[in-house]
Amino acid sequence: MSEPRAAPSDCETVIVSDMHLSEAHVPDPRRPMWMGYKRREFFVDADFARLCAHFADRAERPLELVLNGDVFDFDNVVRLPPRSTGDVDWLGRLRGLASEEWMSLHKIDVILGDHPEWVAALRDFVARGHRVVFVLGNHDCELAWPSVQERILRALGVDTTRPSQVAASEPPSSGDGNDQRVPPPLEEPVVFCSWFYLAGGDTFVSHGHQYDPLCAQKNAIDPLISLNGRPRVRIPFGDLAGRYLLNGMGYFNPHATQNYIMSGVAYLRFFLRYMVRTQPLLVWTWFWGAIATFVIAMREHWSPAMTDPLLVDDKVRAIARRARVSPAMVRKLAALDVPSVCHNPLSVARELWLDRGLLFIAVLLGAWQVVLVINIAWTISPLWVFLPMALFLPPFFVYAYGVKATVFEKPLLTEQNATLIARITGARRVVLGHVHVPEHRTIGPVEYLNGGFWSPAFGEPECRSRLGTQTFVRIGRDGDAELCEWPPGADVPRRYEAPGKDAALPRPPAEPSAAAPELPAASEATDDPAPPRAAASEVDRAADQPSGSSLTGSS
Repeated sequence: MSEPRAAPSDCETVIVSDMHLSEAHVPDPRRPMWMGYKRREFFVDADFARLCAHFADRAERPLELVLNGDVFDFDNVVRLPPRSTGDVDWLGRLRGLASEEWMSLHKIDVILGDHPEWVAALRDFVARGHRVVFVLGNHDCELAWPSVQERILRALGVDTTRPSQVAASEPPSSGDGNDQRVPPPLEEPVVFCSWFYLAGGDTFVSHGHQYDPLCAQKNAIDPLISLNGRPRVRIPFGDLAGRYLLNGMGYFNPHATQNYIMSGVAYLRFFLRYMVRTQPLLVWTWFWGAIATFVIAMREHWSPAMTDPLLVDDKVRAIARRARVSPAMVRKLAALDVPSVCHNPLSVARELWLDRGLLFIAVLLGAWQVVLVINIAWTISPLWVFLPMALFLPPFFVYAYGVKATVFEKPLLTEQNATLIARITGARRVVLGHVHVPEHRTIGPVEYLNGGFWSPAFGEPECRSRLGTQTFVRIGRDGDAELCEWPPGADVPRRYEAPGKDAALPRPPAEPSAAAPELPAASEATDDPAPPRAAASEVDRAADQPSGSSLTGSS
């Protein structure tokens, strides 16, 4: 039996995820392909601005725009603040700042400063009376700092001086930590949700990283830890790997898993083609970066959360208020999070290739040790070392070949979790992101959509072959959800036919509703007034407009 929930709101909802806004990279003439995907020419700001204007211009009532995680990529920012060498350790200078409050503030300032068109578009969207909901993902979990949220609110022109509506009208707690009442909705123009949001009372929206062992945050309710007496946000393992490994290997594009998760032979080919001249010590860069990632991941994972026992219920109620659910739902949904991969250090070592690296070193040392022992009795040439190596290497290759990457090995949403989410929240639809693969199908009792991604992903360091397309989820006021595409450079969206989409998806019961803005087909762009949403749906279903391509993407 589902718990009581808020009544659906009579508004249209647009859900966009995985933009991965980061700093603008200035090309280096010595390494022109280094982090080429971060060049301004590949920014999605103009397309996002057109999307916001398109829906705002056609809206008859206030819209709800949900930015469903990884909108900002804090892990990919390596620019340092001026005169900061005394405050930043050597690792921060080489690979980017950690997640202390002042560091997160610097990174959000860099991102907002390098994306003025994106900020202006969102500011205009809010100024026109529409609502924006930020759902935290794994790459922007540093939004957990209230000061970082305030910096964004100021950039969007939101008044941050008035008292929070949470503090002003919070209903009294039941005192048992199991309050099942849904508090009054928080109607502020911009809201930040910890890891999920219940849109319209029937759509569970979450980035999805909490269902991925490589990127799950150990404690989403209390994300802060203390290291050396200095608070910081606990960063998931996958993001630490991106920060301390991929930031030092700029020829790999972190937005496309096929660009950095390869076989050993493919890595060798990639190295010989792109890196042998400009980064010949790649193996050393990987080795020390992997060790640093392993040590930091273990240290952060096992550090206790900064939890104030007197504020636990207040914190849960605040999360519930922003997400439009009850405090009891928050605790139950937190119980669905998968354990972090850091619970198993061997699995972490395998993901970093440290197991194979250390085992290969052991093979070399073992072979050399055999020669040294024999040399005590008989003097032999050092070249004899190749004989024990020939004996030791076959088992090594057998082991190395048998180890497979586990990135997105299992689906984010299982049938069991879909059933539990529906029972806990009453939702009949689940919208996730994270995997960069647009989907639309039925899982268990719910309609499942994955909004795909917007970040610039390319098939090669030259950034010639764009992978995927810019997709998002649109939920009309009649409750009908569809997966849409905003092709790069386009002026209007169009429906996106996800590969493998179910022939029959659950639909809400037909109810009379007011007219809602139409989604024009790509070939029928027009500025004329849109027909009712229900009629537009029939036109869209009849139109054969398949487009775009899917991608097994990165988190």
